[in-house]
Amino acid sequence: MKLIAGLGNPGTEYAFTRHNMGWLCIDTLVVRHNLGNPSHDFHGELYKWHEKNTFLLKPLTYMNSSGLSVSETVNYYKIALDDILIIYDDMALPFGKLRMRAQGSAGGHNGLISILGSLGDIHVPRLRIGIGKAPSSMINYVLGHFNDDERNELPGIMDKAEEAVNAWLEGNIQKAMTIINR
Repeated sequence: MKLIAGLGNPGTEYAFTRHNMGWLCIDTLVVRHNLGNPSHDFHGELYKWHEKNTFLLKPLTYMNSSGLSVSETVNYYKIALDDILIIYDDMALPFGKLRMRAQGSAGGHNGLISILGSLGDIHVPRLRIGIGKAPSSMINYVLGHFNDDERNELPGIMDKAEEAVNAWLEGNIQKAMTIINR
């Protein structure tokens, strides 16, 4: 069993904001693969992707407490750390650029800080989706809605993110990183 957790914030005011890039990826996978309605378990929305023997999780705890939802799901289903993929926004990458890592620090991302702290380990694969640098206020930028140009790029970004997810699901993180990080 595997788990893919997309990070974001609940509420209509956060829909289509840069900080909800992880949720947007999960929503895209759910629609593209007709995964139906979620169960509401573990402080989140949980979808079952039967063909891939994988759960998709959207924590409903707000970004800074994502670790609660992820750790409850991981502990209940006894999912190994290598079988978890966290998808989240990253200001250190240009808009739309993807990077996959097998492990590492949280890089200052509060959602990932919460998850790594709750799991007690930094050896958790992650897919970072670039949102670019904040031109001024970081909070206003990450919680801001996509502009027209960014919105037009989203379908292509979601295509690349799905390619990354599929490469990771094939079970070889090194191969997935080679494909995505090139």
